[in-house]
Amino acid sequence: MNRMGFGAMRITGKGIWGPPENKYEALKVLKLAVELGVNFIDTADSYGPYISEELIAEALYPYQAGLVIATKGGILRQGPGQMTLDGSPEHLKEALEGSLKRLKLETIDLYQLHRIDPHTPAEKTFTFLKQAMQEGKIKHIGLSEVNVEEIKKAQQYFNVASVQNIYSAENRKWEEVLTYCTEQHIAFIPWRPLNAGNVSETIILQKIANRHKASNHQIALSWLLHHSGNILLIPGTSSMNHLKDNMKSTSIHLTDEDMKELDLLSKAKSEV
Repeated sequence: MNRMGFGAMRITGKGIWGPPENKYEALKVLKLAVELGVNFIDTADSYGPYISEELIAEALYPYQAGLVIATKGGILRQGPGQMTLDGSPEHLKEALEGSLKRLKLETIDLYQLHRIDPHTPAEKTFTFLKQAMQEGKIKHIGLSEVNVEEIKKAQQYFNVASVQNIYSAENRKWEEVLTYCTEQHIAFIPWRPLNAGNVSETIILQKIANRHKASNHQIALSWLLHHSGNILLIPGTSSMNHLKDNMKSTSIHLTDEDMKELDLLSKAKSEV
């Protein structure tokens, strides 16, 4: 699997709600991503809701060999920027069946629990996911926004294939989780890898970007690829130009000195 994937959250409307302003552009972005070598696309039933999955199938089905479509369940979306958690087996069964139908798949290669629901015993959630895998509806199971203890608990029920936590050069809250995932041969999928655009304001990134004739965002993505070999990137965009820029990050070679300077990002933030 290529380590530069594509996150399909931003091909929906504002607030991750409703259809995109330009459906034609969204479909073109999805097709271009695969043309540029992306073979891992990350989505969720709550993106839209349902819109992202539907667009992926419309743009790319029948899927080319080797293309992995990963989706998530466990979040209900009531409106723009609004969501609640539901990790109950009843909801996850409905969510999984819906994703299979919308994506036109018999088996989802990677199904991720979007969040652990504090109102549902984790044992019930994990038992359902294990059963769904045994039934052949899921090939691999991943988790999102979890700590090490939660990963260990899930591992009592199934092999955890991936963990998707917020992480960037500037925000390293989950460094312990990344370390554990590396030790356990679990893929680590950072979401918000550009820290919501704040990276453009950092002097350190700009200095290194100038050195490589690249953008701040490209350096931030390249840092993640260099930082740990089990990191799989899923930067999202609804723009073909931004997609092309993101893909160029894979060809940037950061030096040891670059990496040392970028380590100062998290240190500087911790001292504020």
